[in-house]
Amino acid sequence: MKKFNFPLDTVLNYKDQVLENLKTEHAQILASVAQQEKRIEELMEKSQSAAVRYREDTLCGVTVNIMREYERYITFIQQRIVTEQGILLKLKKKEEQKRIEVIEAKKEKASIDKLKEKKMDQYNKDVLKSEELFIEEFVSNTMSVRSSR
Repeated sequence: MKKFNFPLDTVLNYKDQVLENLKTEHAQILASVAQQEKRIEELMEKSQSAAVRYREDTLCGVTVNIMREYERYITFIQQRIVTEQGILLKLKKKEEQKRIEVIEAKKEKASIDKLKEKKMDQYNKDVLKSEELFIEEFVSNTMSVRSSR
């Protein structure tokens, strides 16, 4: 019997490539999310540090101009945090969408894998049956040759 050939192997290979590409894209987005979260955390630390310095300096007595600079700087940092949080939100939505795409691609690939497995099982059963028939025929021919002598 000829070798097993699954007609959808090219489709399966394509689906596998698509899945791997989606996984790579998803991993890149996850890295971007982590980087963005780190950026926000650093900005929050800067804001807290500036607020502590502001309180310390006001206790020591500083000019009004320096106080205004602190307030502008802290306000600027807080605005940057809000902006960066907006970017983070967009990245998380993008990550969620990509995760859904990965799940769908996995389902598609799994369904073709399952079909291939069924076809392979059927092929193996057919091979076994063919071998059994060959053995029966061989035994039958051997018996008939012996009985005719």
